[in-house]
Amino acid sequence: PVVLSTESRWIVDESSGRRVKLVCVNWPSHLDAVVAEGLSKQPVDEISQEIINMGFNCVRLTWPLFLFTNDTLASLTVRQSFTNLGLSESVAGFQTNNPSIIDLSLIDAYQEVVASLGRKKVMIILDNHTSKPGWCCSNSDGNGFFGDEYFNPQLWLKGLTRVATTFNNTKNVVAMSLRNELRGRRQNVNDWYRYMQKGAEAVHAANPNLLVILSGLKFDRDLSFLLKRPVSLSFSNKLVFELHWYGFSDGLAWQSGNPNQVCGRLVGETTKKAGFLLDQGYPLLLSEFGVDMRGSNVNDNRFLNCFMGWAAEQDVDWALWALTGSYYIREGVVGLDETYGVYNWNWGEIRNQTTLQKISALQYPFRGPCSEAEAWSYSTPQKTLTIVGTYFCLEADELGQPAKLGIFCSDATTKWEAISESKNHLSSKLGDGTKVCLDIDSDNNIVTNNCKCLNRNSKCDPGSQWFKIIDSTRSATTDNNLLHRVIGSIVKLIAKIFLGSFSL
Repeated sequence: PVVLSTESRWIVDESSGRRVKLVCVNWPSHLDAVVAEGLSKQPVDEISQEIINMGFNCVRLTWPLFLFTNDTLASLTVRQSFTNLGLSESVAGFQTNNPSIIDLSLIDAYQEVVASLGRKKVMIILDNHTSKPGWCCSNSDGNGFFGDEYFNPQLWLKGLTRVATTFNNTKNVVAMSLRNELRGRRQNVNDWYRYMQKGAEAVHAANPNLLVILSGLKFDRDLSFLLKRPVSLSFSNKLVFELHWYGFSDGLAWQSGNPNQVCGRLVGETTKKAGFLLDQGYPLLLSEFGVDMRGSNVNDNRFLNCFMGWAAEQDVDWALWALTGSYYIREGVVGLDETYGVYNWNWGEIRNQTTLQKISALQYPFRGPCSEAEAWSYSTPQKTLTIVGTYFCLEADELGQPAKLGIFCSDATTKWEAISESKNHLSSKLGDGTKVCLDIDSDNNIVTNNCKCLNRNSKCDPGSQWFKIIDSTRSATTDNNLLHRVIGSIVKLIAKIFLGSFSL
């Protein structure tokens, strides 16, 4: 773990200046039991190791304010907390899988999870998710905004200070997120500035090594007020903003509308509400996004295809919701299955390996200080896709046939242009003038087919034809085996990330 800082819109290693892309998963620890979920199912060190194995380098570890401000709650043991909730099966499972933790106090158990992640060199964002332990979020749960029933601003500042101080010497704790999903009837811009700036100053005073992460309004979907009025802080190079985006954030728009149109419209709205911060020189962390991991939710599947293209193009840091296969208890339901969870119900297997592999395309840093990405080039005036250091370009051959590498790069068949309202189709022309788009066939081959879903048909799904040309900062290194490596890997590369990004 390293001390992180910011350089313009990038998060970097403070000592080397090299970009560190946060690729996180959310591990909820704020619900009624006030214990990190899943510890009745698997040993904590096994979960921490699996997080690394799955390709994540970071955990957004949630915590309720009262854990650090109510000594009576903090001093309860894990066993007592479960017993008070009638969770006898969780007690038995915890006794089997984490016997060294079950009789620790809740606050010590939280620190043991942090320590376990530290042993596996997983970076941690400590996220104040709620005040009162329980599931989040609604407009009327008393946890939404400063002055709500369970959200006393002074108590919150005290809690932030205590957490930042507690983990002052914990090297893998790299950031603190001040509050999750501000919302409700009390929310207003002036109080946001008043208290979020105080919270940021409190965290920085207690632990100046930490990144300070600020969330927006309306369930962390709106940071537009920052466009004309930046925050005013006494410190610099430590400020990050966070954004949440789910398919259900926009109701059933993805399912009921034409995906190209919906994607274009909602990407535009997201840019206005938060994406502009990147242009202003601030890092933007997508601290929550996720989909139904069962794979059958049309709304979520279409959202994910669009989201991945946007996230790759913007090269943002992110945190997937959620690690959780099931909860000890959520909203009164014991052992509730988390369909958005990476794990399955018993935390023993990955729920959907295909979706997890798809998301892994976003783990690579495409740009930023000292980052590396694939060595491709897109020539704007010529509109050609070429391999840096060679004469080879991508060429449309025949309808339904694989795209190929060619060396005559001035024909119409080698010109590729982003079209449709989503700007996610890469289109070219065949020798006879037929307009085609890159597509993926049933064997994951890159082929050229007739462009689809360009009208207003909501039943059409263009996912197999959605590609993104992503800027990168890597210089190519060529050798004698380059051509063989490229020909062998081009299909695998594009097939792996066709639903999100085409790295150049």
